[in-house]
Amino acid sequence: MADTIESRLARVERELAILKAKAASDKSDWIAEITGSFKDDSDFEEIVRLGKELRDAELPTED
Repeated sequence: MADTIESRLARVERELAILKAKAASDKSDWIAEITGSFKDDSDFEEIVRLGKELRDAELPTED
């Protein structure tokens, strides 16, 4: 027999509570974790340089 709407909703609410609790406990400072991970990486420096080159090329010219 199929679950009732009420039982399905109760299951969803329980699972949502579990996910919320897990998300609250998993808070980490992800920026601190990745800061410096590309230090001295020549490929990343090239990516940054090319990105700046593209942005600068899209600037409007002054008359």
